[in-house]
Formats: sequence, C-alpha cells, structure tokens
Amino acid sequence: MGSTKDQLPPYPNAARISDSQCYPQYTASLKCLEEFSSDKSKCQEHFDVYKECKKKEREARLERNKSRSLFS
Repeated sequence: MGSTKDQLPPYPNAARISDSQCYPQYTASLKCLEEFSSDKSKCQEHFDVYKECKKKEREARLERNKSRSLFS
C-alpha cells in the first residue's frame, strides 16, 4: 500500500486509461469541464487535443500489431 499504483486517479472512470499516453490530455479535458460547469463549448480545444492523441496512439498500436501474427 502507499505506492502510486495503489492509488486511484483523481477521476474514477480514468482508471482504465491511466496507463495511456493520452491520460494527461484526458484529465485536462475533465478539469476544463469542471471549471466551466460542463460547458463543452469552452473545452473543445482540450477534446480535440485528446482525440488527436488517441488517434495517434491507436495508429501506433495498429502498426505494432501489423508486425505480429497469430500464426507465426
């Protein structure tokens, strides 16, 4: 106990992406929503940055998986 791995992220739903490279962008968008009382229009830039990060992360994963084969 006491290690950072045992602690939950500040947003409970974020636990499943806490190991993602896009975690900082994700939490920034949530903080923005909190700050602006869920006015999504004020946080669009944060959403776009997170969306772009997830896109790059997905493309990198697909590229890594392309070199692996289930049958080799």
